[in-house]
Amino acid sequence: MVKVKIKTGDKVRVLAGEHKGSEGLVTRIFKEKNKAIVEGVNMVSKHEKPSATNPQGGIKEMEAALQISNLSLIDKNGKTTRIGYRMEDDKKVRFAKSTNEVI
Repeated sequence: MVKVKIKTGDKVRVLAGEHKGSEGLVTRIFKEKNKAIVEGVNMVSKHEKPSATNPQGGIKEMEAALQISNLSLIDKNGKTTRIGYRMEDDKKVRFAKSTNEVI
């Protein structure tokens, strides 16, 4: 399993694929599948059968997962950056490699 450096709540940009250039917040991470769901990106239509909670049924728009390798963190300047780790005061912190700032 690959180490996931992107966390829930991070603002990311899509680097490759159909949604290249799109930005959004990470809402969920699937470590075992190496995928993430980004808010408002990679929207798909899902058909739902009628049920007790949704008696009408119908077509629902929702986000589908993207490969984490196709995502890059956006720093405070609005540019993409890679993520590194370092120790500060006996605490492991993430930092942006482009600006050397703690995330």
